[in-house]
Amino acid sequence: MTEKLLVFLGSERVSGPPTPARLGARVAAACLGRLEDKGIAAELIDPIELDLPGRFKPHFAYARGQVPEQLDRLAQQIAQADGYVMVSPEYNHLMSPALSDLLNHFGSSLFSYKPSAIVTYSAGQWGGTRAAVSMRTFLSELGCLPVSAMVHVPHAQDVFDESGQYAAGVDAARWDGYLDRTLDQLCWWANAAARKRMDGSKRPAAFVSNPSQRNAP
Repeated sequence: MTEKLLVFLGSERVSGPPTPARLGARVAAACLGRLEDKGIAAELIDPIELDLPGRFKPHFAYARGQVPEQLDRLAQQIAQADGYVMVSPEYNHLMSPALSDLLNHFGSSLFSYKPSAIVTYSAGQWGGTRAAVSMRTFLSELGCLPVSAMVHVPHAQDVFDESGQYAAGVDAARWDGYLDRTLDQLCWWANAAARKRMDGSKRPAAFVSNPSQRNAP
């Protein structure tokens, strides 16, 4: 079966410093390109293209029929996807506020029993590795357990050009293998989880709207 994946871009910054501003767009484009090469259907979710409500209010907190159209459309995309690629820079050793804010609009019931892949980057030498540590906890709580392999891209501006292609002088085969280690794990788990969801197996109840659903007896 063919997996359907969403690639979430965790950046809204359109100007510097530091520069280049939309460095994450290059990394996300590279991930989309590798997935396309594998015949995997993947779609970019870019927060800069979304017109979310000015004051934070999660999708599940709206009364029926009153959910903003874009928020409801994204909820449907999340529910229909088989897995997720989370692309984030590092802010104070954490994932980007743009990504956490976007994901927090939705309850774990939309993400649950599906895998995710962590992809971090930076303009400097660390590649967002410290953000990745906290992302494991965040994504696990969201219900989309991260696969064990991760992608970290230091000096991303020297690895990818503006279209997500490799920059001149980059060892493309080596980087392809590095990306594939994570993306292939994601696709394997996405396929396995999708088959399990389709076989009619009953899943344990997920937290939907009432915090008491998580309470101890």
